[in-house]
Amino acid sequence: MSVHTNRESLLAALTPWRKSQKIGFVPTMGALHQGHVSLVNRALQENDCVVVSIFVNPTQFNNTEDLERYPRTLESDIALLNSLHNNIFVYAPEASELYGNTVEATNYNFQGLEHEMEGKHRKGHFNGVGTILNLLFTIIEPDRAYFGEKDFQQLQIVKKLVEIENLPVAIVGVPIVREESGLALSSRNQRLSAAQKEEAVLISETLRRVKERFSSHSISELNRFVKETFDKNDTLVLEYFEIANEKTLKTAVKKQKNEKYRAFIAVFAGEIRLIDNMALN
Repeated sequence: MSVHTNRESLLAALTPWRKSQKIGFVPTMGALHQGHVSLVNRALQENDCVVVSIFVNPTQFNNTEDLERYPRTLESDIALLNSLHNNIFVYAPEASELYGNTVEATNYNFQGLEHEMEGKHRKGHFNGVGTILNLLFTIIEPDRAYFGEKDFQQLQIVKKLVEIENLPVAIVGVPIVREESGLALSSRNQRLSAAQKEEAVLISETLRRVKERFSSHSISELNRFVKETFDKNDTLVLEYFEIANEKTLKTAVKKQKNEKYRAFIAVFAGEIRLIDNMALN
């Protein structure tokens, strides 16, 4: 395994692999956990080597305090990746290495995907995501790139980004990894107190109950059920819950035949924002 902080060093290391071997890519913001490990392991299974980027991208944060508090654990991240496989290249650049002197996002038209759910509550977030991924895809030129389904809306937007920019990379979605309790793994979980973490299990439990009731209850009934569930909880604050069409991400009002639906949720535990989702049918 090798660690690179500039593109010249990384590209030199990747040159021998480009001739006849496949390169996988796992973009991360660090604070790695077993969810990231599942992405890297999948990439190692399907490619000859894997690039893992570690970069806390400022242009996708619309909250300065959230950016400052985002966990940065580069040393332990590198140790974890080193334990997985030799054929891993870590790319951990500074912002100036990627953005130059002007750290700003490109405005994208993701054909409406960016205006749903997260887009309603985090203005400009997906422009930042699209900008950094386009930069990284252009530098690394991977054959495949891997994204967790916990950020399902992001996964759909990345697929659209590849289409817009005509990038020769296959986007692979990897199922959510959960703790035994059901809580979706997230770097933000590191900031939860023991009490908050225990209460946060309600997020996945509620999604599971919605899935159980999906065939027998209307969407409005399920929306009311979720609201009432979190109204009763003193620790967690529901930011949004939506049942949406899995392809278009449009909020569903009534169920339609032959359409796939997914439940999306965002919850605050104190100042810590947690998201999750679950396929319903």
